[in-house]
This record gives sequence, C-alpha cells and structure tokens, in this order.
Amino acid sequence: MNLPFCTVDVFTEQRFGGNPLAVFVDAPELPDELMQSIAREFNLSETVFIVKPRDSRAKRRLRIFTTARELPFAGHPTIGAAQVLVEQGLAGVTGDMGSFLFEEGVGLVPINVRRQRNGAWFVQLTTAKLPQEGPAAPPIAELAKWLNVAESDILQQGDFPQFYSCGVPFLFVPLRDRGVLSRISVDPTIGRRIRAAAGAAEVFAFSYDPEREGSDIRARMFAEGLGVAEDPATGSAAAALAGYLGPRAGKEQGTLQWTIEQGFEMGRPSIIHLEADMANGAVAAVRVGGTAVRVSDGVLR
Repeated sequence: MNLPFCTVDVFTEQRFGGNPLAVFVDAPELPDELMQSIAREFNLSETVFIVKPRDSRAKRRLRIFTTARELPFAGHPTIGAAQVLVEQGLAGVTGDMGSFLFEEGVGLVPINVRRQRNGAWFVQLTTAKLPQEGPAAPPIAELAKWLNVAESDILQQGDFPQFYSCGVPFLFVPLRDRGVLSRISVDPTIGRRIRAAAGAAEVFAFSYDPEREGSDIRARMFAEGLGVAEDPATGSAAAALAGYLGPRAGKEQGTLQWTIEQGFEMGRPSIIHLEADMANGAVAAVRVGGTAVRVSDGVLR
C-alpha cells in the first residue's frame, strides 16, 4: 500500500519556520495503531490524516496524532490540513475566499479562508468548544521548580497561572518578561507529579514582552505527556488562551485581537492570530488563524 503525503510548515510564510506537519490527504481507513506508528515515524508534533467525514455537513474528518496519542482537536493540523485541501482544489473553494467545515473529535470546526495580496492563503478556524477553566493551578513554588525559574518571575496578581481548555487542557503561566521565558528548563519529574494531581501538565508559558513589532504575546509550550518536548506553534493552546485573556481585557462587547509569537527560541518563528468575540464580558467565540507553506511531497510505502 502506498500512502501519498506532504509536509507543510504552519503559522509561517517562510519554509523552515512555523510548526512542521505531515498531511495524508484522503487517506483510506487505517487501523489506529498504524496511524500512531506513522506519526511516530515522522516524529513531528502532529501528523494529520484527512479522511471521509461521518457528518455529511463536513468537508472532511481529521484524525490528529502526536507521537504519543490521538488528539480530539489541534490548531496547527487543522490550519495545515485546510491549506492543503484548498491548494489541491478539494475544499470546494472558488475565487479568493470560502468556508467549509471539518469534523474533529471536539465536533464540527468551521474554516474560513481568504487569499492575501501575496497569493498565500490565510486560514482561520473557529473553535467547536469555548474555553473552559480547569482545575486550580499548582502552588507557585512547585511551578517555579517545574520551570526552573524564580517564584518572583511568575506573575501572581491580576495575571496568575490558570488551566483552560478548548478540547485539550493547558496550564497558562504568565512570566515577567521574555528573558525569563527564554531560560525555562522543564523538570519532567515534577511534570509527571502535576499530571497525576491535575490530570494535565501541558504548560503554555507566556509574557507580554514580545520581540516582534506588531506582536502582543511571546510564548513557549511544553507537553511531555503528549510526546512533545517543545512545540513551535500551538493553535489549540492559543484558542484556550482566549479564555484566559478575554475576561481580563475589560471589554464587555466586541472583538478582541492578539498576535502571538512562538517558537523563536527553537529557531522556528511562528505567528498565530487570535480573536475572541465578547458578549456581556464573557468569551462568546474564538478564532485562530495563520498561514502555511508546503515544503515536501512523498509516498509512504
């Protein structure tokens, strides 16, 4: 059996930036174990298999695998899969913009695409689930040891560590500045202890001290439990971050926007565009967007 695939770099307009992704378009029905083995073979943050939908409203269904397990939702595989389908003329998009639905483990995920002036497609997803707050964060002392930073480097007033999820839970840890962010060194032993206590230990550390003009947030994401030592760009975490940021913005109605830079410390700079619609001070809708670049094509035998 020959399985055609391509790879794309997501949340970037430059090859070798962003988050690399392996994409299998219109893959046949494969055993879960085989898809998991293929994801381990590629050894990327995620590998996505685009298959026939079960829901007739969806254009395709996505099966998303890290090297360790399948995910019900992930941002960079959703953005990358959409870009590949549009590029290959399989999304039903004509002209310079269009929309369709993906079926994922969290439900139906709306996709909007538009062609930019430089010819690249900007792809934006709307989350199927709104951000939900999770369990209480571990004590500051334990977080500081986990990340190998000083307790005083972790914000603890209006901003403080919290869990949020749009399908995959993340612990959001606000840090003093990007200098502290660059010095993080995660202790896996403490991470395993936190996972046992809280049920999740994927940490999205960030600061309001970006490097790039036009960005609002600098971030890094570590997910040892998912088989991802560090992720260059994490759309699902960005989506959940809207639950953290939205209520703190002090805007009762309207749309909030943030630009997140991630992966810079890894040499894979990524730019994620995040939007949240607010209604009566609560997050009512979340959108994550970005671009992707095709890098390679091949056949898995």
